[in-house]
Formats: sequence, C-alpha cells, structure tokens
Amino acid sequence: MNKQSYQLVIVGGGPAGLAAAQEAYDQGVRDILIIERDFELGGILQQCIHNGFGLHFFGEELTGPEYAQRFMEMVAEREVEIKLNTMVLEVSSDKKVYAVNSKEGMLEIKAEAIVLAMGCRERTREAIGIPGSRPAGVFSAGTAQRYINMEGYMPGRKVVILGSGDIGLIMARRMHLEGAEVEAVLELLPFSGGLTRNIVQCLDDFDIPLRLSQTVTKIHGKERVEGVTVSKVDKNLKPIPESEYHIECDTLLLSVGLIPENELSMEAGIELSSVTGGPIVNECRETSIEGIFACGNVLHVHDLVDYVTEESKLAGKAAALYLQGGIKKAKKEVSIVAGDNIGYIVPHKVTEKIEGRKRVELYMRGKRPMKNARIVVMDGDEELFSKKERYVKPAEMISIPLPEKMIEQLASNRVEVKIEEGGAE
Repeated sequence: MNKQSYQLVIVGGGPAGLAAAQEAYDQGVRDILIIERDFELGGILQQCIHNGFGLHFFGEELTGPEYAQRFMEMVAEREVEIKLNTMVLEVSSDKKVYAVNSKEGMLEIKAEAIVLAMGCRERTREAIGIPGSRPAGVFSAGTAQRYINMEGYMPGRKVVILGSGDIGLIMARRMHLEGAEVEAVLELLPFSGGLTRNIVQCLDDFDIPLRLSQTVTKIHGKERVEGVTVSKVDKNLKPIPESEYHIECDTLLLSVGLIPENELSMEAGIELSSVTGGPIVNECRETSIEGIFACGNVLHVHDLVDYVTEESKLAGKAAALYLQGGIKKAKKEVSIVAGDNIGYIVPHKVTEKIEGRKRVELYMRGKRPMKNARIVVMDGDEELFSKKERYVKPAEMISIPLPEKMIEQLASNRVEVKIEEGGAE
C-alpha cells in the first residue's frame, strides 16, 4: 500500500472543500491535500449554469461554474495539492484516510487533521416509495440537470416535477426553456421547500403551476413513463381517497430532498444528528472525534452556497488553529438547543475558547412559514435577547450572532433558541 502523510487532508473538492483549503492555507497551513472523486473540482456547482450565486459572499451575481472557478483559482494560486479521480474508502478515528485511484493504487494517508466536505445526494423514488412499474423517464432533478447542462441530452418533453425544493424549481424553468412542457410542480407540504426568489423567477415568470398538498401516488407506463396519478393529501400528509387525478407525461423529475453523505463519518465512529443527518459539531465545526471537522452540505443542507463558503472557511480556520495549538477548551461546555418552531440549529454546542473571537454564528431553520415572528435566545430560563423577522420560511436559513461577551457571561450551560409567531407585532 502506498503510504503518505499530510498535515491537513480535505475529503471533497466542492465549494466546501475548496473554501476550507483556501482558509487553512491563509492561516498558515502549507501541507494540505484535497481528495476529490470526480475528474474536476467544483462539485455540483459545475452543472448549475443558472445565476444567483455569490450575492452574499462576492456581492455580485455569478453562475455556479463561475463561483467554483474563483475558488479553484484561489486554491491553485496557493499550490494546494489535489488528487482527482480518487475515491476515499474509509476514514479512521485515528485520522488515517484510505483511498484508491488508477495512478497510485491503494493509498493510506496519515493526517494530523481532517476536514470532511463530501456534500449530499438526492433522495430517490425508492426512498419515498412511489408504487407502479419502473419505466424509463423517472429522474432525480439533479441527474436531469447534469444531462441537460453538461451532457447535452434532453430527458423528456412533457414533464411533471415532484418536490418544490430549489433544484425542482430551477429544473422546471430549465426544462421549459429547453422546449419541454412542464405540466406542474407538485409539493407534498402545504408550503414550498424552495426560496421565494426561485418560486417567482422559475415558476411565476413562466406560468408553471405549483400545486401544494399533492403528491404522485402511481407511475404509469411500461417501457416509458406515460403518466402519473396525483392525489391530494390531508394534514397528516396521507393521500385523500377519491381525490386522484391523472396527468399525462413522459417524464417525472423527483426533487424530494437531499441527504448528507456521511457513510465515511459513520464508519469513523463520528456522532451524527438524527435531525440533520450530519455530524454533531461544536462552534469550530469539530466533530465528536478531535481533529476531524465537517462543513458544507455534509453537515447540514444549505440554501445558498455563500453560506457553505462562510461555514467552510470557519472550519478551515479552526483546523489550522487546531494544528497550531491555538484552540483551548472553554471553562464550561454550552449546549445549543433548538426550541419551539425551530427545525434544527448548528452548531450543537460551544466548547472552545479562541483568542480574538467576536461571536459565534448560529444557523437555524424554522419548522413552518410564519409572519411577524420573534426569534428568542434564552440563557436557561432567562431571555438573553431577541430578533424580529417579518417572515420565517423553512427553506430560508436564519443566522443569529451570539456575541463572545454573552457567551462568557452566560448564567447557565444551555442556550435555547425558539420562534414566537406573531411575537413581533
């Protein structure tokens, strides 16, 4: 076996891995390796040819490949070592990475620190259990996006899309622009899972109907999809008998959720969250194994790549500080708890004392749409501070800064964040 060693190994060369590498280098780490299983860097951004990336981070509107290119150039300027077409098979708890590629064969790479940035994958038809035969014409939305934008193939001409997450909304517009008839976007929940701007720009602007509280309950066709049965659902998300209707189509695109890719994390023995599917981390994005960090969509699924970058730079900086001995344990560990109307919150705890830190950013999602909400941060049973939000939508991430002075002066070891609907009125 080919044995190698690096100070910092980053698993994944998408936007999270690139940002973590760039930041770790700028913090003084020179011995960095990025391992990427694909033939190029950039991850899923390479097939996202629409604009809307970079408004927060760069202050300008970029396409996915343009956004990726900027970080690829930053990494290239810093001469960070990269292994493409290399599949990581295992990450061990003692920070060894086992990988394989066609040039070097089997690799055992010893690292002093590791950043996990493997991203996420789409849920499939099997994951949601749609009955019916298995004809051609059923695609995940991301697969269809790759076919059109990178391979030059058209998946179909008459399309139904199940799921109104951002990928589904963007693909509705993309299929329409390529000449397909998009019959409808169906959503199981009573609200869309996508950003408001995508509902407006991808559906409303092209008169594509969004049908809420509806789902596909059967796929018809033998060789090729010929249509789908659609049912309305009740408040428990169960199909309502005799509400079915038929839509003729030759293609069904599924945009039914994303799953963080944590098989390597599980094998390493890293503790995972049952809510996000990602590792449980402290404010440095350090997992339950010291010296192994996680960032990007492998940690929790983000709505904007700008937030992926922000979080991954934090993980890259923390990994550098860890390697340089710049992280010390705080006097007490503070749990960060998702309270009423909060779906999840990251980080899960604050455990470190870092010199010069001004605040810890808390990222969270609301459970359901709300108006005139008040986001309340509690120190045990006492209200620490609150923030008004005109609208809260599960698709849009909320961030709140927890100032360092407040962390130092906490009376309890438990910070709870909750949302009060109508509390801002």
